[in-house]
Amino acid sequence: MALIGLDIMGGDFAPAKALDGIAKWLAEHADSSSKILLLGTAEALADASARFAGNTDRILMKEAPEVIGYHEHPVRALKEKQQSSIAIGFGALANGKLDAFISAGNTGAMLVGSMFSLKMVAGIQRPTIATIIPRGSGKTGLLLDVGINSDCKPEQLNQFAAIGAAYSKTILGIDNPRVGLLNIGEEEGKGNLLSQQAYPLLKTNTHINFIGNVEGRDILIDRADVIVCDGFTGNIILKLLESVYPVTREQGIEHSYLNRFHFEQYGGTPVLGVEKPVIIGHGVSGEEAFANMIGLAETMIEKNFLPSLAAWVN
Repeated sequence: MALIGLDIMGGDFAPAKALDGIAKWLAEHADSSSKILLLGTAEALADASARFAGNTDRILMKEAPEVIGYHEHPVRALKEKQQSSIAIGFGALANGKLDAFISAGNTGAMLVGSMFSLKMVAGIQRPTIATIIPRGSGKTGLLLDVGINSDCKPEQLNQFAAIGAAYSKTILGIDNPRVGLLNIGEEEGKGNLLSQQAYPLLKTNTHINFIGNVEGRDILIDRADVIVCDGFTGNIILKLLESVYPVTREQGIEHSYLNRFHFEQYGGTPVLGVEKPVIIGHGVSGEEAFANMIGLAETMIEKNFLPSLAAWVN
């Protein structure tokens, strides 16, 4: 039985959308044995208590009188606001009182909490975050890193490749996922120094199915299941892809493939490489996103994903 912590103060529509998402997850997973620990202010928990009065066996609550705002400095905020929902959540996760932690709050605080409150999986140098890539073929790809590591070393890209392959196989259900290195050309030896030095490491990595360089035009087609790049490049691609769905809405375009770019379908972004599941939600997360974040946390716990990463990188 898993206990998943959820910061109901995180997000532009807190706590309403977080509570809506919890209600949706409860309704759709009546047979789940997982429990949710809500972290929030007394006022927010009062609303939650009234709403989930009939689910006291699955919903637990802990008051967090302080809230970390979006524009606060992450390190300073975590240090000074020890009674915030994010700080309490990471404390409980680090002490083994939670099995996973979710928040759509201050992204920087979530990343700092992940890196400094939790241990790394054995052998992993740096954590990474990934994003789902909808493919025109109907399949799903993975791109990483998309934000934590703006500057990378070749050996870090090599580890990200193994982490991405493990996630693709274990969580996304893709057998023997193909791994590509994002570059400006397909030929070996192309690209900047990082790409040139990472290529031979990936080529000799026996834990992955490396297919070589892939280009920007390959991102949305079924060329590679996992695409690896530095966090600076990955974040630019992520933000570009996030613009697809709202543009189609504005233009009145309805298409099943384009609808897959709506981030709500995927919930949040897991921090990969730390010892416990941490999932960071988009600031404008709604009901569906929160429900999907809970589902992802539960899947990562059930499949024992993070402890199994050590075998992929060592």
